Amino acid sequence: MFRTRKPALRFYSIAVLTCIALINGCATGSVSGSGYNPTTLTNQIDQAAIDDANIKRVVIADINLGTPSRKYLQKREKDVDLLVAQALTNHGWEVVSSRDFSQRWRNAVSMFGNPVDPTTGRVNNATFSRIVQTVRDQIMESSNIDALIFTDLLEKDVYFAQGVNRVARWDGVSRKPPTQGAGDGVSVNFNWGAPVAATTLRISIFDADLKLIFNGEGGVALNEAVDVRSGTGFVRRREILGNDNHIKEGIALALHPLVPMSNWPGNPD
Repeated sequence: MFRTRKPALRFYSIAVLTCIALINGCATGSVSGSGYNPTTLTNQIDQAAIDDANIKRVVIADINLGTPSRKYLQKREKDVDLLVAQALTNHGWEVVSSRDFSQRWRNAVSMFGNPVDPTTGRVNNATFSRIVQTVRDQIMESSNIDALIFTDLLEKDVYFAQGVNRVARWDGVSRKPPTQGAGDGVSVNFNWGAPVAATTLRISIFDADLKLIFNGEGGVALNEAVDVRSGTGFVRRREILGNDNHIKEGIALALHPLVPMSNWPGNPD
């Protein structure tokens, strides 16, 4: 079961709500960085709390900590979670099935209501916190879980650098512009200064007391490509998050330094 010191329920509510507000406002060992990237984020880690928690068994929640991901990103969430689980397993943690969590989450939603507004996508933090605590208390009775992990696929606007070698850099990664469609190439009038949608992975880890002990982000892939057919703008890619190597790189960035990434691109030396 969760190993907890059983502080008051009110403490849990304040802690969870604070963590959610902060986060919403704001790898595998074989993955290596490819050189210094000034966009690399410095992830938040409470090493003392992680050591104290003595984490051995974890569960990856199949819901977001914040606003739900875009629908076309949701189609790849399970695949991303499998790769995150692989990275954590290589780190020495046992990742248990999320089936029990999912069932208890649905039961709690039927009791307290859906914390996500289906129209706006906004999250009611009070309801979300109450559901998380209820699920955690129930899992304590049936499982030996030391930490709860959330993986969110975030969409951001990024930009290509001007010049001959165009590349978009964000959250530790560099990506060249993909192309899509049949045509004669990119028009000389193509607007390279327009924003292009990209995916970043955020990984948040809470201990048994629902204290945030790790929060990290890593860039993954571009969600849009140069429309060669028209040659004038970006269009959504037919295959979203289709490159596992890009996903693994994003996971490695999002888990560093909890799971050290070789040649981490945030180091300028």
